[in-house]
Amino acid sequence: MAKNKENANERLDRVRHSMSHVMAEAVLQMFPSAQIAIGPAIDNGFYYDFDLPRALTPEDLDEITERMKQIIKEDKEFKRIVVSRDEAKKMFSDQIYKQELIDAIPADEEVSLYNQGGFTDLCRGPHVESTKELNPEAFKLLNTAGAYWRGKETNPMLTRIYATAWTNPKDLRLYLQKLEEIEKRDHRRLGKELDLFSFHEEAGPGLVYWHPRGARIRMAIENFWKDQHYANGYEMVYTPHVGKAWLWETSGHLGFYKESMYSSMEMDKADYYAKPMNCPFHIMIYRNSKHSYRDLPFRWAELGTVYRYEKAGALHGLLRVRGFTQDDAHIFCTPEQMDAEIREVLRFSLFMLRSFGFEEIGAYLSTRPEKSVGEPQRWDAATESLRKAIEAEGLEYGVDEGGGAFYGPKIDLKIKDAIGREWQLSTIQFDFNEPERFNMTFVDSDGVEKRPYMIHRALLGSIERFFGVLLEHYAGAFPLWLAPEQVCVIPVSEIFNGYANEVLQELKSQGIRVYLDDSDDRMNAKIRNAQKMKVPHMLVLGEREQEARAVSVRYRDGKQENGIELSAYVSMLHERIGTKQSL
Repeated sequence: MAKNKENANERLDRVRHSMSHVMAEAVLQMFPSAQIAIGPAIDNGFYYDFDLPRALTPEDLDEITERMKQIIKEDKEFKRIVVSRDEAKKMFSDQIYKQELIDAIPADEEVSLYNQGGFTDLCRGPHVESTKELNPEAFKLLNTAGAYWRGKETNPMLTRIYATAWTNPKDLRLYLQKLEEIEKRDHRRLGKELDLFSFHEEAGPGLVYWHPRGARIRMAIENFWKDQHYANGYEMVYTPHVGKAWLWETSGHLGFYKESMYSSMEMDKADYYAKPMNCPFHIMIYRNSKHSYRDLPFRWAELGTVYRYEKAGALHGLLRVRGFTQDDAHIFCTPEQMDAEIREVLRFSLFMLRSFGFEEIGAYLSTRPEKSVGEPQRWDAATESLRKAIEAEGLEYGVDEGGGAFYGPKIDLKIKDAIGREWQLSTIQFDFNEPERFNMTFVDSDGVEKRPYMIHRALLGSIERFFGVLLEHYAGAFPLWLAPEQVCVIPVSEIFNGYANEVLQELKSQGIRVYLDDSDDRMNAKIRNAQKMKVPHMLVLGEREQEARAVSVRYRDGKQENGIELSAYVSMLHERIGTKQSL
């Protein structure tokens, strides 16, 4: 079955890659002077980059679609041709991007082209045998976007046409329905509609501005995070936002990561950098005093804001930003403590993810790459420790052989959201590099100084990205314990405002996030407004409720309970919040 699935995926990749060539031919029919770049198959579809004489319109996409259907119907054979470099450069003499691609082909690699009658492209393949294998009713051009040539901001901006393609119209229809659902859940749109956060290009792209409603949710996440860390044997630390160049030279970031760091700032005749990671700062705390094996393990956690220079084209709402708060922790332990620490940190990671409503969780184990630091026996022991922890938790997992970082093996945990999309969140990563670079030691029971094991660990990944994933998972309808306003108090008329204020103050005194809508709107309009903002509970208060000191609860999902005594309602609220119920 797995082989059949793999073959089906390979078949779909060939279909999509072939469709990208069909699209390129259609575009060149419309714009003969266009420069063509690259057109790969990607997850769920394909794209092609063009340098065009003008911007494309929706009508252009319609025309390209019709031309593609006509090309498909002409039953054109995809023929592979091997040529010399000189021949290839001559064939693409008017295509500057193809010329550059030809120059980049290694000397020992053959130059292959694919021809489909009226169009020839530089390509390794593979493709379907003929356009007759492509279904003209099973693809759709989705949208256009700007894309720098080869992803470099100093290169020309090209027009990228994104499309999806399938083997049959049913699969296309199902995918388009999923896209509609994804659009409804887009965290950028929901963030604006629900007044949660914003971005301001003029003040700096990729930097998040948290509004009061979004900050309420974030605070609920962070408070739970802190409480659970203390309950599970961690201590909190706080570290600076900048550090001298020495720190980043010693850690290796300036050597390996400088392009993703913000430029240096000079202070006191020394270069300082905004931190892209928290780990060197935690190491400095460790180095502040000598340690015995009796002191270990140390479990130090920090919600530390870091800064990374992501390319402008890669920025994507909360999911890819330039300033974010990493829910970081570092564990320093002896070799003898390693197995127990890994087992515990994996258990804790799963507990945290499940607490936020994620139940479908898979693991991926990445092992030693060809180039690595650290003794082989340490790598073997650490990798086996990670493997045993995964198996002890009964998780399904895949192995990425050689996919670990050069400084240690790792586990990545991936969750599936409400519509089946997979997101990588938690990471548990060994590090054999920084303890060596910073000369970290502890005195073991035999009186000899030894290196501690260092484990990086992020449960949620970053608060910003996790918030975006959570927002899309719940489509903005956060469970009761996370909702920015848990309750809206709605008097049916102004004569009940006095009792409504009493209810408001009682709920506030109980730590409930509540507000009163005493506007001049009609009751139904107030309910609609609260539902629009996805408030879980709406308390409708009229004469009967006032006389009985009760509340009538209208839930976000439309259900209603009438005449609940106020103290009983408060008890119910606490129980539902404490057990993390959706409503």
